[in-house]
Amino acid sequence: MAFDAKNMELHRSEGVEYLTFPSFSAYPFVRHAFSTRAGGVSKNEYSSMNLGFGRGDGDENVRENYRRFCRAAGLDYDSLVSSAQDHHTFIRRVGKEQHGVGIRKPKDMQSVDGLITNEPGVTLVTHYADCVPVYLLDPVKRAIGLVHAGWRGTVARIAEAAVSAMTREFGSRPADLLAGIGPSIGPCCFEVDSPVRDVFAALSDLNPGDLIRDDGNGKYHVDLWETNRRILMRAGVPASSITVGGVCTRCNADLLFSHRATGGKRGGLAAFLALTEEEAEK
Repeated sequence: MAFDAKNMELHRSEGVEYLTFPSFSAYPFVRHAFSTRAGGVSKNEYSSMNLGFGRGDGDENVRENYRRFCRAAGLDYDSLVSSAQDHHTFIRRVGKEQHGVGIRKPKDMQSVDGLITNEPGVTLVTHYADCVPVYLLDPVKRAIGLVHAGWRGTVARIAEAAVSAMTREFGSRPADLLAGIGPSIGPCCFEVDSPVRDVFAALSDLNPGDLIRDDGNGKYHVDLWETNRRILMRAGVPASSITVGGVCTRCNADLLFSHRATGGKRGGLAAFLALTEEEAEK
């Protein structure tokens, strides 16, 4: 599957390439991006914009990559706040007191697969190499959320947990939310065996027969994008407010890191989402 320019846009700045959703870019008080492999300083299998710590690349290389990416994408490096992912569904509310956590500073919590905030000047960061990034924006309450949905998090409905957290913490109405489902392994390439197929088949309220393709050889293909889209709709987000990026990481392994395409020998991608302080001051 080739990059689908209808649903996401590819930008180039200072040698750095990154992706955005036009639906989110329409709001002047929001900054967002999804990284690619291009424009960093890392070498070998990490070439070149590796944004994943702990994979064998030097930490200073990774931090320099973050600095370069932020300059190119118009983000504030000092404002970054990272998740601490382990395929669960905990959603953490963060603010300026967490600036630098997981990037310039050590992680201060474990098991954080989603971040939310309503504070301008806080850039949420989550990490990927085939799993699904879910971006959330409440333009009414001026609040945002960013979620890492692997297949385990998807079936555990982490996207719904994020909608609930924004409702609880910020008074968001699901009907007001805008959502973007970012680059990840697509239905073309997400091949699973029977045990994984069975947990998706158990999502009876989502019409799971539409989400699973039986290959007839004991293997199945599962559509993580559509699963997360339906979970968001069940949580109250209007279908017309959800954009599926349609960019498969494995099909586009020259542009994006893919765990499956490389057998795990790879760097890491990252999603970024922030409310700007400039707009808040107007």
